[in-house]
Amino acid sequence: MARSKMLCQSDIMKAEIFASYKAFLRQTRKLPTQYLRQFWRLKAFDDVRAILGAQTLHIRQTKLQRMAKDTRRLEAANSHKIHALDHVLKVAYGRKGKLKRELIEPLLSDPNAPLPTPIIPGVEDSRPPIYSPELRALLTSSASRPSAVLRNDALETPPTLPARANPKSEEAKLLGPFSKRREVNIRWRHFVKESRKVKPPLQVTVNDSSGSVKTEATREVGIRSLPMQDWGVFEDIETHATSPHLSRWIRRRFQTLLNDVPVLQYQSNKKYTVALSEQRLSSDQQKKLNVMDDADVKWLER
Repeated sequence: MARSKMLCQSDIMKAEIFASYKAFLRQTRKLPTQYLRQFWRLKAFDDVRAILGAQTLHIRQTKLQRMAKDTRRLEAANSHKIHALDHVLKVAYGRKGKLKRELIEPLLSDPNAPLPTPIIPGVEDSRPPIYSPELRALLTSSASRPSAVLRNDALETPPTLPARANPKSEEAKLLGPFSKRREVNIRWRHFVKESRKVKPPLQVTVNDSSGSVKTEATREVGIRSLPMQDWGVFEDIETHATSPHLSRWIRRRFQTLLNDVPVLQYQSNKKYTVALSEQRLSSDQQKKLNVMDDADVKWLER
């Protein structure tokens, strides 16, 4: 009796999962671009697989509720709700969520850099973090951070690290040496905190001395590509930001998105710089635009 009841509950849960999956797919088909439709369709598949593979009923229900929340957001985006569509775009293009972490992950290390000396002699896990050239450029540019940029010296010596950490400082002479373990923790905490603020680029371009820009020349100059290099995703955003085939309201959303998608550039002097697309909607332009109501949206779509 108990076994049959459990099987019945399992069947009900599976029916609920697939009903949610179908509702999710219905909304993905209404999204305005092919990339968005593909991204969210794949996400729906991954979400269902994760739900079915959940070890406990509680985890399964939590994941199912999260999927239902995404469905409501997609529905709101398809109903021309600004914040909902902005969320849909940011997730799909790695401005938030799992994809953002995957895009920034390769930049958190530098395979060409020598291992730094451990802060605590003989303790391997006390090595300070390595700031790759790409990450340094992103951390010190206003184009890739939502908050104030970091100075280069803040990468070498975090502002949260007390002066006492320098054994030659007056504080160290008066109070004694600073804890090496605390120094390790402060340096890594600063590294993690600041790297999370970075808006990850979708690709790196190579700018030669003549001023031409290439995305396919990373191997030629000996630099590493980014995870979505050569996928044409950045160009996809720029195309939609100016496409006459999309409504003006949709174009505005892509133009706004471009403010959060920095372009990492490798210059002829072998240094990285960061820029933003010329197709973006600048902050000054955004201030001039009022938040639209439903009547405005209908007028713009005529």
